[in-house]
Amino acid sequence: MDLTTLLEAAFLGLIEGLTEFIPVSSTAHILLAGHFLGFESTGKTFEVLIQLGAILAILSVYFARLWRVAMALPTDPNARRFVISILIAFLPAAVIGVIAHDFIKNVLFETPVLICVTLIVGGVILAYIDRLDLNPVNHDAMRYTPWLAFKIGLFQCLAMVPGVSRSGATIAGALLMGCDKRSAAEFSFFLAMPTMAGAFAYDLFKNRDLLSANDALIIAVGFVCAFIAAVFVVRSLLDFVSRHGFTPFAWWRIAVGTAGLIGLWLVG
Repeated sequence: MDLTTLLEAAFLGLIEGLTEFIPVSSTAHILLAGHFLGFESTGKTFEVLIQLGAILAILSVYFARLWRVAMALPTDPNARRFVISILIAFLPAAVIGVIAHDFIKNVLFETPVLICVTLIVGGVILAYIDRLDLNPVNHDAMRYTPWLAFKIGLFQCLAMVPGVSRSGATIAGALLMGCDKRSAAEFSFFLAMPTMAGAFAYDLFKNRDLLSANDALIIAVGFVCAFIAAVFVVRSLLDFVSRHGFTPFAWWRIAVGTAGLIGLWLVG
């Protein structure tokens, strides 16, 4: 392993942390960047496993709040409803992720043109939704009903296609179902924890016999960089969304998707 590979892993880790929780598709950014850098990971595991850094970023920022929820579970029905809602929202993606895992990793992850097109289309849709005159009735992410959470979880399944964006799909779904922008983004944070932890565990299990010590070092570098960048994003995103909405991210998606198509046309 050379220094260049470690620097590429660090760079991709930063991209993961900066893009995981904003509606621009971290997977699309990592796959496109890796494609143009010539970065190849064993079984495409790097792109999934470094997400653990982003998960720990949420836990570090929300630890006190989540700890209070955990301690209140035996006595507080609101705490139990919150946990149940998150688990219910997670289930659709868990089922489809297991069923379609090989197709996603071996086909969709290897189709950069599809990723670019999905980024652009998703950007147009996100900009349109952000401009709708919606009247939100749900303002607290920790009080979403289990039925509302399940419907948001169905939207999350769209993110099996790289370029859709897990956070983008869940946020757009929440907005269309009467949630305000801040709570929609925050619920996406909470839903990310079981979703990404499940993807991490399943992908590690599927590829456990393929990984080497070199792979572990590359993943560790990406993990640390993803954690550092994600802490910054988690701490600042909600205030940014409250002031500016999601349109800036929509334009970013369109720009990256367009640049990716141009790059693929020029260099393949």
